[in-house]
Amino acid sequence: MRRGFITYKILIIAIISNIPLVGQLSPGPLAEPHSHLEGMSNCTQCHDIGNKVPNTKCLECHDEINSLLKLNRGLHAHSSVKGNACASCHNDHHGKRFEMIRFDEDNFDHTTAGYDLEGAHSSLDCRACHQSDNISNQELKKRENTYLGLDQACLSCHNDFHQGTLQNDCTACHGMEAWRPADYFNHDDAAYALKGAHQDVSCVECHAIQIKDGQEYQEFVGLVFNDCVACHADPHSDRLPGTCTQCHTEAGFDNTSRLKYFNHNLTKFELKGAHNKLSCYECHSRVADPLQVFQDKMGISQGNCIACHDDVHDGKFGTSCTDCHTEESFFSLKDMSLFNHSLTNFPLEGLHSDLDCASCHKERYSDPIPHNDCKDCHQDYHEGVFIKADPSSDCNNCHNVQEHFSFTSYGFEEHQNAAFTLDGAHMATPCFACHMQEDKWVFREIGQNCNDCHSDIHEGYIDAQYYPDDDCTSCHSTETWGTVDFDHTLTEWSLNGQHALTDCRSCHFDERENGDYIQEFEGLNTNCSSCHDNIHGSQFELDGITDCTRCHHSNNWRPDLFNHDNTKFKLEGKHVEVACSECHTNTILINDNIRTDFNIEKFECIDCHLQ
Repeated sequence: MRRGFITYKILIIAIISNIPLVGQLSPGPLAEPHSHLEGMSNCTQCHDIGNKVPNTKCLECHDEINSLLKLNRGLHAHSSVKGNACASCHNDHHGKRFEMIRFDEDNFDHTTAGYDLEGAHSSLDCRACHQSDNISNQELKKRENTYLGLDQACLSCHNDFHQGTLQNDCTACHGMEAWRPADYFNHDDAAYALKGAHQDVSCVECHAIQIKDGQEYQEFVGLVFNDCVACHADPHSDRLPGTCTQCHTEAGFDNTSRLKYFNHNLTKFELKGAHNKLSCYECHSRVADPLQVFQDKMGISQGNCIACHDDVHDGKFGTSCTDCHTEESFFSLKDMSLFNHSLTNFPLEGLHSDLDCASCHKERYSDPIPHNDCKDCHQDYHEGVFIKADPSSDCNNCHNVQEHFSFTSYGFEEHQNAAFTLDGAHMATPCFACHMQEDKWVFREIGQNCNDCHSDIHEGYIDAQYYPDDDCTSCHSTETWGTVDFDHTLTEWSLNGQHALTDCRSCHFDERENGDYIQEFEGLNTNCSSCHDNIHGSQFELDGITDCTRCHHSNNWRPDLFNHDNTKFKLEGKHVEVACSECHTNTILINDNIRTDFNIEKFECIDCHLQ
């Protein structure tokens, strides 16, 4: 220890004094990677005085190792190496050709580097992986024989056989033992699971090996498999519609166990009724030729029954069997809607054309039924009311077979010839408003007076002298209910000015918050304050009464009748031109409202004007 201290002391003195030292103080020449640090002045680049070579000095230059240590990655981060002095493995001063990085490659435990060598990797030479072509970092790529810079991703060393068409995680399908086969790939996880005979097919049968971009390539994505013919030739030459799986299974082409599921409706002959219960070979001949199977009935239309069945009617009713019969059974008849009823003495028109035969023909279709009058088949909804007035009348006087019974040809013109003619708002009133009573149409003896149909809201409120015989037309017309034509001069209160323009309800109806109202037509007070708010309070009372008409009239609210000369202060001179509010500036509270105070106690000039 003493000798080492003296050596470093001499070194410091020499550096300070700029005294050249001979080589006997150097432990030996540096290796090639450190050769640029030769010279006594560079010793402290690696050495600390009295502390040999600390790891911090090494890591200041070797930042790639420092970065891996911080990320806890690589050999130097392993527990067997981390914390050791760098110089314990990488010492120097042994000559320029000395190899500072030395491994026993045959016995090196690669697990300590953070990457286990498995399968085929375990038998590889180190340089098979640790070569510059596999390093992405451009600075590390320049170093010879470096063990740094490799990525653990498969594609960092291996070419992408799939050329970017599959995911980058190769180990999802491949193991480390060999590239083929892909031990971890399960075809059931793909979009097309293998079943039946497909399980025995070699991969290349579907995934052909080809050359793409100058390299061998096998296509695993983008294959069309929505239908069998995407891969297999159609032995039926597209003569049969639908998909192959309707008849065949993946067990083999000869397996036709699914033939019963073939959708015959995809052909031009849809199977219905009893046809749907037949086996294929009850109609089709058995042949082995795929081009001929099921082709022997081509061209037979859906309604050409006699192409397969005997005509039991011997052509008496034509060849269109489906006009009357169904495919359920020969004895199952249709509704006969296609039967030409015009050949009878009762042609079907309008709504009769859509009726089921059985609705009129209760027994055999050939049995005659009465049909001269509507009431022969239809019940008289009006219960003989119109027959009593005209025995020859029939439903067709107002109704027709083209429209539903609710439609009637009886309109305004016909109504004007009735006992009650329509005018005014009655012209726009729908028929049911008057003639529908308790869910029944009624057209006779329903009344002609207003209160026969309308509720009399004034009953008990208006004196009979203004409302004789409860006749609404005394005030109202049929044009509109809101229009009132009443001569108010017949009462003790003639309407003048704005009163003549006021709606009756404003004075005679007392509205409630809930929407109800109370009518008042008798005993109404004619004082202004009985209807209008007295905004002046008691300011203008005489003997306890405020007579608004002393100042106001009914034409408008302005005090046109007020004469200031009748007050204690007569207006003269410039006072005539002054606005009321210039003098009457005081306010008082009347019924919780702030109002103008018109009472002025003093009238001296100084009371209003400043000196």
